[in-house]
Amino acid sequence: MVDSSSIILDNKQIEKKLNRIAYQIAENNYDEKELFLIGIKENGLLLTQKLKKIIEKIVDVQIHIAAISMNKKKPHSDDIQLSIDAKGLTNKTVIIVDDVANTGSTLTYALKPLMSIKPKKIQTAVLVDRKHKLFPVCVDYVGLSLATTMQEHIEVNMTSKKESATLA
Repeated sequence: MVDSSSIILDNKQIEKKLNRIAYQIAENNYDEKELFLIGIKENGLLLTQKLKKIIEKIVDVQIHIAAISMNKKKPHSDDIQLSIDAKGLTNKTVIIVDDVANTGSTLTYALKPLMSIKPKKIQTAVLVDRKHKLFPVCVDYVGLSLATTMQEHIEVNMTSKKESATLA
């Protein structure tokens, strides 16, 4: 059997993309005293932790990390859990982070815990944006925009020393 997958981002490229996203976040939020980076488990949370470290080197801002737990395959069928009290996000700048934006479904449903409060602003950041939106989601910070077919799949591996994003 032939492996038809190909690496679209290697470890160094992911690092560069995250640095660029971090600088964009810092530039667009230069007047903020604190930011809330909320990662969608699993890879989104890992990316959030990496972004926090980079942003802290760039600007003097207090960064809080939180997680959103959800069923990414069926976000409408299960509860969506936010690891912190949503009320603490009132009038705060929130950036929701995930590894891949495909149809926009995950990012749309990730907003659900925030709908009961009024944040100052909500932004989104993803490592790879596939441009197959079925939901009206525009990603604010993108590492790589990629035109793919609906049959192709992108897998981001953040758990090893050789982080990668693979197209299959």
